[in-house]
Amino acid sequence: MNSDQTDAPIRELAAARRIPDSHLARWLQMDAASRAAFLEIAQTLRLRTGQIVVALDTLDEIAVREHTTIAAVLERPEIRRVVNRSGSAPSRASALLEALRALRYPRLKQTQEQLRSQIAALKLPAAISIDLPKDLGSDELTFSFRVKSAAELARLVEALDRSRPGLTRIIEMLGGKK
Repeated sequence: MNSDQTDAPIRELAAARRIPDSHLARWLQMDAASRAAFLEIAQTLRLRTGQIVVALDTLDEIAVREHTTIAAVLERPEIRRVVNRSGSAPSRASALLEALRALRYPRLKQTQEQLRSQIAALKLPAAISIDLPKDLGSDELTFSFRVKSAAELARLVEALDRSRPGLTRIIEMLGGKK
């Protein structure tokens, strides 16, 4: 697709989604391959306005940091897997943003994986779930119990108590301690 064939659909999508002018301008300033690649993904995944804005910002940051084009970022296997996998467009759109965040913030992704591994190593009963803070934006863990009886609650509290050293380690990791 040449730029005339790409720019018109970009402008149409931007108008339909009410993309801010600054983001539309940035999209149109990309090289032709990058404009076309992002248009294809935005259409395929039916990205919403906020998702387009976040994706454009994140892609721009990755491209600048790695001295590459947005088209090259979008052709990476981890991105193509998300775009081409089965599932609903909204779930794939969310997965795309997560994959882009992982590329943009590799240390954050590594820390999240370490924390999830530590939580899994606790081998807590399935009725207990532990949620990490979104993007590790705080040092708080969220615990949820699914119980049907007082005896089951007592069993879950005991399981948490037995896991206290591991939970302490996880909380310290969230607070920045190694």
